[in-house]
Amino acid sequence: MQGLNRRYRSKDRTTDVLSFAFREGEHGAVRPDVLGDLVVCVPQAERQARAAGETLAAELDRLLVHGLLHLLGYDHERGPADARRMERQERRLREALQR
Repeated sequence: MQGLNRRYRSKDRTTDVLSFAFREGEHGAVRPDVLGDLVVCVPQAERQARAAGETLAAELDRLLVHGLLHLLGYDHERGPADARRMERQERRLREALQR
C-alpha cells in the first residue's frame, strides 16, 4: 500500500484506502457505468480498528464508504468545508448500512 501511495499520490507512507476513479483522465468515457477501484490495506485497517476499539468489520465498512465517496468526487483534503461535507455524508451512509 505504501508503494501505491508513493507511486500515485507521491506520499511515501502507508494509507488505509486508495480510490482510483475510472471516470477521470484520458479514458474516462470508456466505461461510464464503473466508478473505479478501491484498494484497502487490511493490516492498516486492523491497527485502526484496535486503536478505535472497533471491530475490523466496522472499520472496513468505514473505509469502503470513505473510498466510495472519493470515487463520487468528495475530497476531504481540499479544505475544512469539504472535509465536513464528506464527514456528514460518510456518517449518513454508514447509518444506512446499519439499518
